[in-house]
Amino acid sequence: EMSASLVGSEMCIRDRNSCSLSILYLEENPQTARQSPVFSDRFIISGGIQYMSNMFCFQCQQTAGGSACINTGVCGKQPSTSNLQDELVCELIKLAELSKNENKHSAVADRLIIDGLFTTLTNVNFDDNAIKEFMGRVKNEQNKISRPEAEKIQVIDLWDGDTDIVSLRSTLLFGLKGMAAYAHHAMNLGYTDNEVLKWFYKGLCEVNREHSVTEWIELIMELGQVNFKCMELLDKANTESFGNPVPTRVNVDIKKGPFIVVSGHDLNDLSQLLEQTEKTGVNVYTHCEMLPAHGYPELNKYHNLAGNFGTAWQSQQTEFENIPAPVLFTTNCLMPPRPSYKDRIYTTSVVGYDGMVHISGTRAGKKDFTPLIKHAQKLGGYEHDRSMSGINGGHMLTTGFGHNAVLSQAGKIIDAIKAGHIKHIFLVGGCDGAHPGRNYYTEFVKQTPMDTLVLTLACGKYRFNDLDLGEIDGIPRILDMGQCNDSYSAIKVALALADAFNCSINDLPLTLVLSWYEQKAVCILLTLLSLGVRNMYIGPTLPAFMSETVVKYLVENYKLNPITAPEQDMDAILKR
Repeated sequence: EMSASLVGSEMCIRDRNSCSLSILYLEENPQTARQSPVFSDRFIISGGIQYMSNMFCFQCQQTAGGSACINTGVCGKQPSTSNLQDELVCELIKLAELSKNENKHSAVADRLIIDGLFTTLTNVNFDDNAIKEFMGRVKNEQNKISRPEAEKIQVIDLWDGDTDIVSLRSTLLFGLKGMAAYAHHAMNLGYTDNEVLKWFYKGLCEVNREHSVTEWIELIMELGQVNFKCMELLDKANTESFGNPVPTRVNVDIKKGPFIVVSGHDLNDLSQLLEQTEKTGVNVYTHCEMLPAHGYPELNKYHNLAGNFGTAWQSQQTEFENIPAPVLFTTNCLMPPRPSYKDRIYTTSVVGYDGMVHISGTRAGKKDFTPLIKHAQKLGGYEHDRSMSGINGGHMLTTGFGHNAVLSQAGKIIDAIKAGHIKHIFLVGGCDGAHPGRNYYTEFVKQTPMDTLVLTLACGKYRFNDLDLGEIDGIPRILDMGQCNDSYSAIKVALALADAFNCSINDLPLTLVLSWYEQKAVCILLTLLSLGVRNMYIGPTLPAFMSETVVKYLVENYKLNPITAPEQDMDAILKR
């Protein structure tokens, strides 16, 4: 298999006019490949071995061989889909360039750029026809501005060039994809920010420019700062729409009778579904990143929001096996469905999969979920109550510890720190995935001393969120702060504690232990780096798109640590 020979692969070459894929050269020695690739106009010559490549994608943590997917995506993405997504990025760059050159920014273009970037995020859209249709809309918007000028715009070869430059360019592009997800959710609730919107245009145009290493790093850090503002905007959108989250216990057992499972991140979709199912006898269960929805008062008020189904996204093919209910994917992470439940998967918004029923909305974002509701009633759900559990066997989860809830207890936390009852705080969170090394996070949390707190967010928490670690002075030792979309909450709490102790974040008894999988996690990392946060731990592996030079820069300047073993890292953090 080609993927077995991928160690050290770096890039592919695309035709300069069409962005179509041609040939990828690989180096047998990964050290040499990272340090001295040689490029011609159409080929990467880095060693002596030539491989034909059907696609090129290295944007997620599980990329083949830790280097790149070149035949089929590990996520299930086919070459045609991967190449269409790259072509879509090229067209979005053209739209951004054209809008900037002609000084014409429209609300339609704003939405197309944000949703288009989100469409190319990992595990979002596998539907070639949907991507082609979306690309057509982008070109129509280009035409409204100026077709002749659009034809003149040349798009850079995204994956072609010096290893370090391609690494930095990719980091900026993937960060933009991550920020697009946050802007998408805020926009769905009617919230936008001009600075954030303008930066999407700027960022895409800068991707299409040549820069020095220093200039690339400055752009990447600027993106991190803008993303902080974007996450603040999303937090405002969520809390003003649904109230401040409050600590809430959530059952993972499933009641008998018809039900619908809702996955993804979009609270607006969930809200509309809850309203439409309220008097139908159909229960609604959250899945994966939707779990924190239970903490929002305006969502939890619905009696038919009955609990949480299953664990993290990578287990869906097992947990959805023969499920007697429809499943709605509002955003990532969708995996190729198995035959036993393929007819029960529904998509909406930017999510797509060939053959699945797609629920579209009006221009105002209103959606009719009648097909799901009728399908749920027809399937009937489980005949008897069904017992389910978390990864560690627990049956109850607690969520809702957003920044408002945590900071309302700030005095108690500060007193506990001063009294020595809380000696350290760990933020253990980020994306989950199927990589074997991710059990690190379960073992790490299990080994945290009894006088420490564990803040968590995103789907990585499913590795340990059903554990009972007890309390410290009435404060639960595990505090679930929400989705990856809620990373702003964790940063706000850290900044508030630093202010209370009159120190920097880096001087707090606080360590971030992060897991990453896709581009939203990349964007959050860039925000943390732009805020000057140091001594973070990241795993289960370093991003394949980051060259050795880039990694060395992050290690030397930000003390970014790849995870090793739980015991070893714990000893290093606590200086034992």
